[in-house]
Amino acid sequence: MLNILPWMNGSRMNKTISEKIIGEHVGREVEAGEIVVADVDVAMVQDGTGPLSIQRLQKLNMERVFDPENTILFLDHAAPSPRKELSNSHKMLREFSKKTGAYLSEVGEGVCHQRLVEDWANPGYLMVGADSHTCTSGALGAFATGMGSTDVALAFALGKVWLKVPETFKFILKGELPEGVYSKDLILHIIQKIGADGATYKAMEFEGETIENLSMDSRFTITNMAIEAGAKTGIIPTDKDTKKYLEMRGRGERYREIKADSDADYERVFEIDVSELEPVISFPHTVDNVKKISEVDSIPLDQVYIGTCTNGRLEDLKVAAAILEGRRSNPETRLIVIPASMDVYKKALKEGLIEIFIEAGAAIQSPGCGPCVGVHMGVLGDGERVLSTQNRNFRGRMGNPEGFIYLGSPAMAAASAIEGKITDPRKYL
Repeated sequence: MLNILPWMNGSRMNKTISEKIIGEHVGREVEAGEIVVADVDVAMVQDGTGPLSIQRLQKLNMERVFDPENTILFLDHAAPSPRKELSNSHKMLREFSKKTGAYLSEVGEGVCHQRLVEDWANPGYLMVGADSHTCTSGALGAFATGMGSTDVALAFALGKVWLKVPETFKFILKGELPEGVYSKDLILHIIQKIGADGATYKAMEFEGETIENLSMDSRFTITNMAIEAGAKTGIIPTDKDTKKYLEMRGRGERYREIKADSDADYERVFEIDVSELEPVISFPHTVDNVKKISEVDSIPLDQVYIGTCTNGRLEDLKVAAAILEGRRSNPETRLIVIPASMDVYKKALKEGLIEIFIEAGAAIQSPGCGPCVGVHMGVLGDGERVLSTQNRNFRGRMGNPEGFIYLGSPAMAAASAIEGKITDPRKYL
C-alpha cells in the first residue's frame, strides 16, 4: 500500500482529486499538464482488447503480471462466445491466466466495469483498463481511466503506466432531480451542454447536493459516461455512502476521504440546477444529440435493451420492473434484459425482478455486455430502431450500420417497451 504523502492530507496545495491521486502514485506533487510515470493499483483487459495486450507481452518476452490479484482478464464482451474466432480469444486469455496467475473473470460473471466496482475499486486507487469505460470506478474516488492495449500490457508486466496529468472540469450539481428524471438523464444533459468532445482529456469532477443525494448505483452511471464527453476520467468525492458501499462489499477498511482542496485550480467550473430537468433521449448517431422527451414525436421501436455497464445494476432493474410489473411489452417490440453481473442477477432473482421481466415478455440473458457492442444477443436488422440504456449510439455500434440507436434511462426503456415507441416514463410513475 502506498504511503499518503503529507501534502495529500490537509495542506492547501491547490490540488484537484486527479492531481492528488496521481501525485501519490508518482511519489511527489504533480501538476496538470505534466507527463509522469505512475504506479498502478489495478490493471485490466477484456476479451476484445486483451488478446492484443497478451500478444504484445509475448513479443516483448514479458509474459508476466505485477500483481495477480489485481490484474484481471474479463470475458464479458462476447460471452458466451458467438464465433470460433472469439472462442480462440477466450482460450488465449484463459491460458494467460493459468500461466501468470492473473485473475480470470469467466463467462457469465458480468461486465468488467460492474465487476471492478463490486470487487476491486477503492478510494485513492489508480486503475487502468483497456476499455474506455474504466472511468466508472471514479464514483468510488479512484482515478480510473481507459488506455490502449499496449499501455495496459506494460501495466500488467511492470505495474506502471505513463500518462499526462489532466486538467479538471468541476461540475457543481444543485437541486433535487424531479420525478421520472434519473442520473442517466442528468449525464446526457451534461454531455449535450459541453459536447461529445467538450472535455477531451480532462478529468470531470462531480459534486454538490445532487450528487450527495444520489445512490452509488446512480453515481456509477454518471462516471461511466464521462468518456462520452471525451474525458480522461470522471471522479466523485467520497462520503458516507461511499463508505457504506465499501462496507457492504467487504472492503470497509479501504475507505478514505478523497476530495479536492478547497482552493484547487480548475480549468472550468459549471453550476447546474437539476430541478428543472425532464427525461431526455439521445438520438442517433452521437451521444450529444440529446432531446427532451417533450420535444420528441412518436418514434416506433423494434427493440428495447435494459442492461450494460451503464444501467444494468440492481437499482436500474428495480426502476424498470416497477413500470413493467403487471404489464406486457408491445408485441412489435423485442425486450431484452441483461443484469450487469452475477451478483446483480442473483439479487434480482431473489427480489422477484426477473420473474416480472419474464412475465412482461422479456428475453433474459446471462450477465455480460450483450448487444451493446454488436456481437450477439440482439444485433439490429437494417433500418431497425432500438432504445437502449447503454452509453453509446455510434453508427454500427450494435452490429449494423443501418440500425438506429436511441439512449435513455431504464424507466424510459421500460415505458417504451410497453408502448412500442419512445415514451415519457412519467406517465407510468
